[in-house]
Amino acid sequence: MRTAYKCRAYPAPEQASVLNRTFGCVRFVWNQTLAWRHQRFHREQVKTNFVQANAHLTAMKAGSETAWLNEVSSVPLQQAIRHQQVAFTSFFAGRTRYPRYKSRNGRQSAEYTRSGFRYRDGRLLLAKMDTPLAFVWSWPGIDPAAIDPTTVTISRDPCGRWYVSFAVDVAEPEQAPTTGAMVGVDVGIKDFAVTSEGEKIANPRHLERRAASLARYQRRMARKQTGSANRAKAKAKVARAHRKVKAARADFLHKTSARLVRDHDVIVIEDLNVRGMAGNRSLAKAISDCGWGAFRRMLEYKTAKYGRHLIVIDRWLPSSKTCSACGHLLPALSLSTRHWTCPGCGTLHDRDVNAAKNILAAGLAVSARGADVRPQGSSLRRSAVKRESSPVKVGLPLL
Repeated sequence: MRTAYKCRAYPAPEQASVLNRTFGCVRFVWNQTLAWRHQRFHREQVKTNFVQANAHLTAMKAGSETAWLNEVSSVPLQQAIRHQQVAFTSFFAGRTRYPRYKSRNGRQSAEYTRSGFRYRDGRLLLAKMDTPLAFVWSWPGIDPAAIDPTTVTISRDPCGRWYVSFAVDVAEPEQAPTTGAMVGVDVGIKDFAVTSEGEKIANPRHLERRAASLARYQRRMARKQTGSANRAKAKAKVARAHRKVKAARADFLHKTSARLVRDHDVIVIEDLNVRGMAGNRSLAKAISDCGWGAFRRMLEYKTAKYGRHLIVIDRWLPSSKTCSACGHLLPALSLSTRHWTCPGCGTLHDRDVNAAKNILAAGLAVSARGADVRPQGSSLRRSAVKRESSPVKVGLPLL
């Protein structure tokens, strides 16, 4: 399997100058190739493959106006073309949005393959550089001199921090010991997650807690003159404040997902349309602050890595309105109702705990049938909508 080690990098001023020029060339090649592909498709109605895009890069480097592209290593430029081809392939397959132009104000990166760097005895030497790049290794249990990276990615955050990422092929890790435990997880805003075991994981609300300081930094930046050095300093402070929010959120998501994977053999979650839910103006900021998409991705790769099983059920399952004890389905349940009593069996339910129990039961039913745990097509969604109007049962097995 492939893993990556991301470390802080500390380039010398001369190295930083070379890397900044490389970032600019990568951004220019990406934007120019994207515009060329877009124009070619709309004028000639033809798609562009990697060979044609790479030939366009060669033509740009041979031109007199863009001959400065030859001042940096050609490897990151070719990798930018390759990444753009992957982005278009994913777009035409319906998995991602249309590729966008790169901005000089965002995160900058350049990827080097084996022909663009030399790594020996824990020392990294990049193309067009005479001295090794200094970085700090953050994994005491792993010898940096023993790894054999296949690609190296150099990046710079908007706040000015430099990073180097080593992609390494490693052996499959040992499978975690079985626990015999299964859990359903219902994510939300009031509580980040509620499990079928009754545990409620509080939502830390990282962005909301730092909103006042972020607003203060934004006001200070707005008072600075455009293009001045003071505005650049104020902008870096805003970027650092956002980086702290991002780091705190990632730390919380990693710890929560790791604990769930460590303590349970089977984890069941819902297939939420996070992008569609973020379209709600009233809840967009709160939903984005939760990080549900990143949480699901962490569960996916961690369960695969340690031999656990993740089941993703259909998003249209009426989990909150269905009694987990008898299967009775309410005709309607308002969002403000946090507790309700089942008219069929008289059980008092906590809305979120009941939903987590139904999510677990539906996941076990799908796993028992051996069906695909992810919804395919629209037939499953239509049937779920029809079942909501049913007055009694939805076919969920009892726990």
